[in-house]
Amino acid sequence: MSIPVPAYGRESLADLGPSVLAALGVPGEPNVLGLPALPRACLLLVDGLGWELLRAHPDAAPYLSSLPGRPLTAGFPSTTATSLASLGTGRPPGGHGMFGYQVAVPGEGRLHNCLRWSDGIDPLTWQPARTVFDRAAAAGVATGHVAARAFEHSGLTRSVYRGARYLPADSLGALVARAEQAVREGERAFVTVYHGDLDATGHVHGSRSAAWRHHLGFVDVLARRLAEVLPPDAAFYVTADHGMTDPADRVDVDAEPALREGVALLGGEARARHVYAEAGAAADVLAVWRERLAGQAWVLTRDEAIAEGLFGPVSASLAPRIGDVVAVPYADVAIVATEAEPIESTLVGMHGSLVAAEQLVPLLSREAAG
Repeated sequence: MSIPVPAYGRESLADLGPSVLAALGVPGEPNVLGLPALPRACLLLVDGLGWELLRAHPDAAPYLSSLPGRPLTAGFPSTTATSLASLGTGRPPGGHGMFGYQVAVPGEGRLHNCLRWSDGIDPLTWQPARTVFDRAAAAGVATGHVAARAFEHSGLTRSVYRGARYLPADSLGALVARAEQAVREGERAFVTVYHGDLDATGHVHGSRSAAWRHHLGFVDVLARRLAEVLPPDAAFYVTADHGMTDPADRVDVDAEPALREGVALLGGEARARHVYAEAGAAADVLAVWRERLAGQAWVLTRDEAIAEGLFGPVSASLAPRIGDVVAVPYADVAIVATEAEPIESTLVGMHGSLVAAEQLVPLLSREAAG
């Protein structure tokens, strides 16, 4: 089964930020996505709103379903920390180094949680690339990021949103009000709005649940209200960081000693695993994981994953963060670790893989009224 590599440089989430900046007139930014030139842009990012999920529920999201759009590839792995970094820097994962939910800190024998952010990790050095918000602000574009107050000072926020003025908002109404105010500032403006509860609902209840469909309806209202309050010279875009699937089967690494043999650290998440081998054990780990997951997952060495283009071009200094073995399920299965990751292992909805249900995200647009 061939590996569907993300469309970096053509139709990926990493291409969205630079394309918006180019449309705003920021010099040197490539408009790969061909967005129209406008002085203002508001981008709503709905965590977990996959392209296939949205298309499967037009009745639950009539406004979103009415907008013209196309799918983008999120990038690998299709997970929040990685995708937010790709959107925030305009680079594929190989250029920003946020290679997943949990990745190894080279030389320290521990994992770094890129979503919750681990102690002792400097966001400014872990993610060294300049952000699209920095570049916009340097060109005189007013920037803002609207999201929950709890995320304002997180390591992830400092890593991927630096350069944007953080605008805390803890309700749907506040999200709309803060975005409306911010997008009207200055002669040019770029404002992003983040909503994370659809993803949380999917993790707990599943993406095929009534709870998920009902929450999609609230997201639809949020998007419509945002579009209604924007000034007439503003473009409105809707996208996501990943899709979601509800795997029926589980491979429990902690219940199969052979899968733990020679493994120093198990990173990533259930649909995109980084496996870090003990010294001299990489070949044996690769062989065991390939045999166990045959017909269920792509299992590659670090060099193979890089050569396939899973992460886009990878900086040599960042490559050691990638697992010695990278395991990516394409079948209806999750690679869990019930002892090491008891909470994550109970999730119903999951993401991270390269399959379309997780990889494809929407780019919807309501362009300026005039």
